[in-house]
Amino acid sequence: MGAASECRASDETAVRCRPILGHQKIPLSSIEQLRTGELAGTRRLQLSCGLTEFPREIFTLADTLEILDLSGNALTALPDDLPRLHKLRVIFCSGNPFAELPAVLGRCPQLEMLGFKACRIESVPAAALPEKLRWLILTDNRISELPPEIGHCSRLQKLMLAGNRLTALPAELAECRNLELLRISANQLPALPDWLLALPRLSWLAYAGNPFCDHLISAPPVPDIAWQDLELSEKLGEGTSGVIHRAEWQTGETSHPVAVKLFKGALTSDGLPQSEMHACLAAGEHPNLIPVLGRVAEHPGEVDGLVMALIGHGFNNLAGPPSLESCTRDVYAADAAFSPDAALRLALGIAAAAAHLHAQGVTHGDLYAHNILHLADGTALLGDFGAASPVDRGDAAQALALERIEVRAFGCLLEELLLRCRPAVDAQDVLNTLADLQQCCVDEAPEGRPRFAAIASALAGLLAG
Repeated sequence: MGAASECRASDETAVRCRPILGHQKIPLSSIEQLRTGELAGTRRLQLSCGLTEFPREIFTLADTLEILDLSGNALTALPDDLPRLHKLRVIFCSGNPFAELPAVLGRCPQLEMLGFKACRIESVPAAALPEKLRWLILTDNRISELPPEIGHCSRLQKLMLAGNRLTALPAELAECRNLELLRISANQLPALPDWLLALPRLSWLAYAGNPFCDHLISAPPVPDIAWQDLELSEKLGEGTSGVIHRAEWQTGETSHPVAVKLFKGALTSDGLPQSEMHACLAAGEHPNLIPVLGRVAEHPGEVDGLVMALIGHGFNNLAGPPSLESCTRDVYAADAAFSPDAALRLALGIAAAAAHLHAQGVTHGDLYAHNILHLADGTALLGDFGAASPVDRGDAAQALALERIEVRAFGCLLEELLLRCRPAVDAQDVLNTLADLQQCCVDEAPEGRPRFAAIASALAGLLAG
C-alpha cells in the first residue's frame, strides 16, 4: 500500500493551520477526509504527512480546488493528468525533493502561482511555465540557469530566485514588462544587466550576496554589546530572518529597555541574514529609521544579533503583506483611513528615510507599508532590511537607476495612502498635488521619476504650506 493511501491525520492535526504569506491559513487535512467526502466542494487543500506520491483522491475536488499545498512531503513528481484540476490557481510544493520543476505544471490552464522553495531543483524546463504565471517561487534550490522562454510569461509580477546558483539572467526576461518584484540575492551573478534596471514596473529588487557586490559590504563601527549584559524577556516578533525580543541592557548600575534581534542564519526568501545585518549597520541614523545601538557580542552559540532602540507604545504596522490575490500589493485593514495631514507626514518621513538610505549606499528593496510602523499623526518608521542591498556609489548611473526603482515602490505606497485619505475640502489642493507626484513616481519610463531628495523637498513644502 502506497504512502498516499496510508496517510492519516489525527483530530488535532486536522484543525492545525499553516500560515500562507503571513496572514492567510489553509486547514491541514487528511486523505481520510477526502475519501469520506468531508472535503467536497473545498477550494483550498493542504496535506503534509510524508507523501511519496500524489494522492489520487485529490481529483475528487477537480471542479472546485483552487489552492493546493503539498509542502513538507517527500514528492519527486506530479501526475501527468494534473491538468484535470482545471480550476487550480495556486500550488505549493516547497520542501519536497524535486530534481526538476515538473513540466506538467505548464499544462494547467488556470495556474498563476508556483511555490517550490527549498526543494532540490536543478532544472527549470520551459514547458513547466504556465501561460498565466504571475508569481514564481524557486528560492533555495540548485538552479544555474533559467529558460529563455520565461520571457513569454507576460503576466509575471513576482519572481523569487534567492539562494540558487544563477550566473546570468536570460535577456528574454526583459520582455516581462509587468515584473514588479525580483529576488536574486545569494546567487553567482557577476553583474546587474542594464535591461533589468530599465524594466518599467520593477519596484522591489533584492540582489545582495552576489559576487558583483560583495566588495561593497563594509561593517561600520558600532559598539559591541556583550551578551551577558543583556537580559531577554518576551518575544516581540519573529520573521524569516530572526526573532526580536524585548530586553534589558545593563550598563554599570543602569538598565536600559531595548529590542534584541537574533538572526537565524538561514537563507530567507529575500536573501541572507548577514546581508540584512550589514544593511542595518550601514543605514546609519535617521529619525524615520529604528536606531541600531550595537552588535551582540560573545553570544554562547555564536549567533549574530543587533541591539536596537525599543519602539514606544502606539506604533502599528501600516498594512499587512500581500495576499495570494493581490500578489504585489499590501493588504490594509478594511477601516484603514488617514487624514490628509497624516498621510502627508507619513509620506514625507518615508521619502526622507529612503533618500538617506540611498545617500548611505543602501537600497531597501522592500519599501512596503507592511514594513512601516506608524502613529495616527503620521509619524513613521521604516524597518525590515531583509531585502536590502548595497549600492555602488562609484557607479553613478547604476546608483541612480536603483534609486528610481525604489521610487516606484514609494509611488505604490503613496497611491495606497491616497486611496485611504479622508476627504477634506480645505486639503483638496494638497491631495491633487500628491496625486500628481504619485503619477511621476510610477512613470513607466524610469528616467522620468524624481529622486527621493526632490520628493522629500516637495512634500516638506506641502506640509509647511
